[in-house]
Amino acid sequence: MTSKMREALLNFNRQVPRYTSYPTAPHFSASVTPDTYTSWLMDLKDGASLSLYVHIPYCRQICWYCGCFTKATRQYAPVTSYVDTLIEEMQLVRERLSGGQSVGHIHFGGGSPSMLSPEDFTRIMTTVRQLYVPEQDAEIAVELDPREVTEAKVAAYAKAGVTRVSLGVQDFHDHVQKAIGRRQPFHVIYDTVQLLKAYGIEDINMDLLYGLPHQTTADVQENVDFAAALGPSRIALFGYAHVPWMKKHMRLIDEDALPNGDVRLTQFEVAAKRLKARGYQAIGLDHFVRPTDTMAVALADGTLKRNFQGYTTDKADALIGFGVSAISALPQGYVQNTLVAADYEAAVAGNIAPVIKGRELTNEDRIRRAAIEELMCYFELDLELFTASHGKPRDYLDDVLPALYELAADGLITLKGRHITVPEQARQAVRLACAAFDAYLQPDTARHAQVA
Repeated sequence: MTSKMREALLNFNRQVPRYTSYPTAPHFSASVTPDTYTSWLMDLKDGASLSLYVHIPYCRQICWYCGCFTKATRQYAPVTSYVDTLIEEMQLVRERLSGGQSVGHIHFGGGSPSMLSPEDFTRIMTTVRQLYVPEQDAEIAVELDPREVTEAKVAAYAKAGVTRVSLGVQDFHDHVQKAIGRRQPFHVIYDTVQLLKAYGIEDINMDLLYGLPHQTTADVQENVDFAAALGPSRIALFGYAHVPWMKKHMRLIDEDALPNGDVRLTQFEVAAKRLKARGYQAIGLDHFVRPTDTMAVALADGTLKRNFQGYTTDKADALIGFGVSAISALPQGYVQNTLVAADYEAAVAGNIAPVIKGRELTNEDRIRRAAIEELMCYFELDLELFTASHGKPRDYLDDVLPALYELAADGLITLKGRHITVPEQARQAVRLACAAFDAYLQPDTARHAQVA
């Protein structure tokens, strides 16, 4: 990154969304109701492809850096009860579908899906196969906390057909782990990787964080080396988002120990360079994959997508979320389940979809979403061709140009005519370019993660 780019990126280091959806979740409202969701489900056509997301909102303890919707429990009884309700919700949704849809992706997120006992994980997957129609080559992915993994659980994953797991690593160094409330010795991660491979689960992702308290640039570089040595097919390199106004447990982190924006940029640059040297290919804003990985193939053939799980090869027509706080994305719009466990259980018991809010898409929303997704995935967009492909006049998105001109003047993007390109060495600027297309973003009131 040139010194001019660095200075400009730090000057623009404001809070903007990560754009895993558009419109973004802060713009959901209660105008989307359980009845709305029911009608949207009933409108899904036979032959449509589905992606299922299963949210497990429990962990043994809350890590201080965590931005997920979860709660800590030392007792397992609440998890079993939750699974009972989860299965009922799957039945409830199935009753509103015609049954002619197939499932190409199943993703367990959290929280910690590794909290599930082998029996409960098997119960969920058995229900999915009984109620829905998973495709023969469906990807079944599970997010795991290595500290919770046992051989019995891995055996259950393998038997259920799990094809990919994502390991929450974050950092390998004890002094950083202590500062974020997550002690996790290297041997725990190593043993988990070997166990997964022994049961035939070879597609392994690892999540790393930079910008953590007391974390140095040398630490980040070593994290990449340690992770790459374990041979994952994908490594996600996320910048820690310190949002204590949203997640109170983040107040346990010493803010004075957090690296500033300039150091964070250096950490990312060093890690990205190291990953490239290790044979990984950059995908989008924060993913690095082996050249043979399906995500690299999707980038090459123009089918890479972005959804609530981040970058994905999932081309489903609809994403259906199950569980507390889960978000669904259907052709008509987004819906989110209630965040209150008691309300979730009561709604499902009453045969009512546990929806609390959502967003119905307008045609303009869909067009702006497509532009944002193309930028997030491919770092370029030809506005001339894009507006024409959507049957719109040349000046349809001219309102985005002032913000883009400003970014171009500082070298964060190039703008040749109406062709936008985000340079690889300043990839963090892509969120700023996307923000130009966001008709709802109010910079003075937005509370998101910073750019750098």
